[in-house]
Amino acid sequence: MSLRNVAIIAHVDHGKTTLVDQLFRQSGTYRDNQRIEERAMDSNDLEKERGITILAKCTSVEWHGGGIDTRINIVDTPGHADFGGEVERILSMVDGVILLVDAAEGAMPQTKFVTGKALALGLRPIVVVNKIDRSDARAQEVLDEVFDLFVSLDASDDQLDFPVLFASGRNGYAGDNPDVREGTLAPLFETIISHVPAPKADPDGPFKFLVTLLDRDNFVGRILTGLVFSGSVRTNMAIHALDPNGKIVETGRASKIMAFRGLERVPVDEANAGDIISIAGLTVATVANTICDPSVSEPLHAQPIDPPTLSMRFAVNDSPMAGREGTKVTSRMIRDRLLREGESNVAIKITEAADKDSFEVAGRGELQLGVLIETMRREGFELSISRPRVLFEEDEDGKKTEPYETVIIDVDEEYSGTVVEKMNIRKAELTDLRPSGGGKSRLTFSAPSRGMIGYHGEFLSDTRGTGIMNRLFERYGPHKGKIEGRKNGVLISNGAGEANAYALGPLEDRGILMVAPQEVLYEGMIIGENAKTDDLEVNPMKAKQLTNFRASGGKDDAIRLTPPRRLTLEQAIAYIDDDELVEVTPKSIRLRKRYLDPNERKRASRAKIAA
Repeated sequence: MSLRNVAIIAHVDHGKTTLVDQLFRQSGTYRDNQRIEERAMDSNDLEKERGITILAKCTSVEWHGGGIDTRINIVDTPGHADFGGEVERILSMVDGVILLVDAAEGAMPQTKFVTGKALALGLRPIVVVNKIDRSDARAQEVLDEVFDLFVSLDASDDQLDFPVLFASGRNGYAGDNPDVREGTLAPLFETIISHVPAPKADPDGPFKFLVTLLDRDNFVGRILTGLVFSGSVRTNMAIHALDPNGKIVETGRASKIMAFRGLERVPVDEANAGDIISIAGLTVATVANTICDPSVSEPLHAQPIDPPTLSMRFAVNDSPMAGREGTKVTSRMIRDRLLREGESNVAIKITEAADKDSFEVAGRGELQLGVLIETMRREGFELSISRPRVLFEEDEDGKKTEPYETVIIDVDEEYSGTVVEKMNIRKAELTDLRPSGGGKSRLTFSAPSRGMIGYHGEFLSDTRGTGIMNRLFERYGPHKGKIEGRKNGVLISNGAGEANAYALGPLEDRGILMVAPQEVLYEGMIIGENAKTDDLEVNPMKAKQLTNFRASGGKDDAIRLTPPRRLTLEQAIAYIDDDELVEVTPKSIRLRKRYLDPNERKRASRAKIAA
């Protein structure tokens, strides 16, 4: 049976996981009467809820066409740049890529990010213009955009001579004509087999295997997934692991070998060069290590990974309500969980603070770290999270540098002036402005990452929810100086107890409330946003005095409160200031001041001014 290894890369929500569903159906991976879920590759709860792919996953389909049986190993990759650590690793496992582009939205920043990585590795793309059945599809223009994108990424002549298919992943058809509206995905299978080369593996050499994904199983322990570059491996064969410098990490045996068959990981006795497999039996080996025959001393080259640009402080929840809603509250539990995450996710770096109660977690962006926090709270953890901060570096001359992002914004023309003004305040530079059709403009900025923290919510308000913003790491550049942060102060509870509607009514005149009556509060907790720039301590527990006097004119009517503003986890992380924290528990997300006691807050403020 011949082999093909291919990755599907696309922007968020351009339909790649749905397309893989159809490939399963049409290749016979599913029985006719088998009940399956939509987007079967999005197996993680968060992936299903958000409609995005977070973790790279491997699968395989068999195609029986042209008299030849072919196994196609497919890797479904994340589309968001925050999960780019996953993308970079898996590209070293494949020999070709399917670039999936939405027929209406066209090539987007994350498409550019992943495609640039693929082209740099010399992979030849197959372009699939998806969702051609959309009413606003513009297939030919999108194809021109893709060609321009390849040219801007310095694609070779071979890579520019790419095959094109027009498809509807949801309806399960593809063809070489943009007017196709029926059929099957057979043209896509045939294009993969004819255009993607067989794996460049050496079947006669000693066994060599590069680890690109790491997983954990309660029964077999650490599972290492990657491509067999040469030789073959059998169950219980002696192996050792080499780090990228050639140092032996550990020795052991391949206790279990698993191959991908559809959605399942199936145990096999032997695996050969060119196949993507998983190996169990080692306890220390990790991503970028080479697993090989004991006679091998030279490691395989591992693809370098872009550094993290953003960090947050994860600490023990020390609020007065700590331990009421979660089951995992100690620093030891948090430490073990973060170290386990750092093992399998190479795009994240964890550093333990001197006080042993907090950890600096560095990653690619707010979404990536937000997904980690959300996963931990669902597992029963309680945490306090600090405001994200960017990681500065120094250039050759010793000058401070900071990360910059390419920010591409699609917005109605009437709001473009407001967006440009707000981005200028954040020290962003407008690099391109062009109409994108339908009364919309596409604005491209080069912006310091620092200025973009917390802007997304304000952006949606400014554009009445119609704007689309995509961000992509660009480079480290000169430090831009002070950038204005949140303009409004906050309303802070001056005591502990239950919020009272009688007290909250007058406080609505002061700003926007974030709590409702009967919610349990504590001193130093943030209960709303002040309309002015300074912080204000208020009493949200004040009750009405019980007397026999009644007001005339109907002033004793029931108090009508506006529904409180509820922040999601990502919004809360982006909203807080440097002296504030987000308290995260399995049931609640609360905002609070770092120092709950007002006297401590004043001392900290004076110390900051003096510094």
